[in-house]
Amino acid sequence: MLKILIIDDDPIVRATLKRTLQNQGYETTVASNGQEGIIQAKTLHPALIICDWVMSEIDGLEVCRQVKRDPDLATTFFILLTAKGAAPGEEGERVQGLDAGADEFVSKPIEMNELKARVRAGLRLHQLSQDLKNKQLALEESNRNLEAELAEAADYVRSLLPSPLVGAVTTEALFVPSAQLGGDCFDYYWIDHDHLVIYLLDVSGHGVGSALLSMSVLNVLRSQSLPNTNFCHPSEVLKALNHTFQMSSHGNKYFTIWYGVYHRSQQRLTYANAGHPPGVLLNKDATDIKQLSSLDLPIGFIPNINFEMVTLEIPANTTLYLFSDGAYEVMQPNGQIWDFNGFFDLLINCSHKNNCNLQEILRLIKNSNANATFDDDLSLIKITFN
Repeated sequence: MLKILIIDDDPIVRATLKRTLQNQGYETTVASNGQEGIIQAKTLHPALIICDWVMSEIDGLEVCRQVKRDPDLATTFFILLTAKGAAPGEEGERVQGLDAGADEFVSKPIEMNELKARVRAGLRLHQLSQDLKNKQLALEESNRNLEAELAEAADYVRSLLPSPLVGAVTTEALFVPSAQLGGDCFDYYWIDHDHLVIYLLDVSGHGVGSALLSMSVLNVLRSQSLPNTNFCHPSEVLKALNHTFQMSSHGNKYFTIWYGVYHRSQQRLTYANAGHPPGVLLNKDATDIKQLSSLDLPIGFIPNINFEMVTLEIPANTTLYLFSDGAYEVMQPNGQIWDFNGFFDLLINCSHKNNCNLQEILRLIKNSNANATFDDDLSLIKITFN
């Protein structure tokens, strides 16, 4: 039951108002002065307070101020009883009451039907405020749960990513999830003693749907479950992926992918690129630099298309960088989006300084980012062919 608190130093007014409101079915409490009223308000948390303006020691304005300053009482509907403001020249006093936080005024002598109507209206407004507050709290709780679930999902994605390689080929990798779960994924593994598979993919959009599609592709590639496909032949792999993951069957989501195979004994790299940012291949002193790009469409756009495949010689001490567009599509402090060329120059400068570990690159990317977090997942792989 909604509670009403009456604060008035006139015992006859208190008794009359209490009886009238109790007869209306309201739970009603009274206080005989401002100090007692403030204490009762903080104890009872009433939905509505009716308070006389003119009282000794603490008047109705001060009671109203203290009540409205309390966060637990901020939505309590406050009616001031007053003879003030009735005359045309006394609007200023009514303004005082509004500034103190009063929601409504009832003039003395009190017309009971008017009071009952204003009480009903005030309780409706209070209930609406409470409903909005409860919905806000529920929404905040839902958002906290969602953020926890997204963080858990990001941890799961991270747990599936490969461990670093050492030996003939060494790898470093970074995965920095955005505030929204995205669709980045990558892997590298020896498919046999002579062939190393390397790929990085990025599903369109954000959220659980993008992450699930990303994980589905990873599982298909890791288990080599594409039928009649030579996984050492990048163009075959992309054609099979395109056949399996058409947008029309996967929530209108597509993905870009860079997929390569390193042939260790021949020191050759064969790759295909379906709409993904170009890989960057450079020698030890960054005097020979190649962008491993492609004009082919992302996976899922059009069925039954062929993908271009390119083969390169890979001298010793050559490094390959693969990354998602989250590495360079960041908002700079000047309000401009950083682009691929800026990131490409960063890689070259780091190589010239012989300071191209991924943590340093990440630090420099963050320096270019005007925001505290990334708007998209950031994935970055460094593969060194020794």
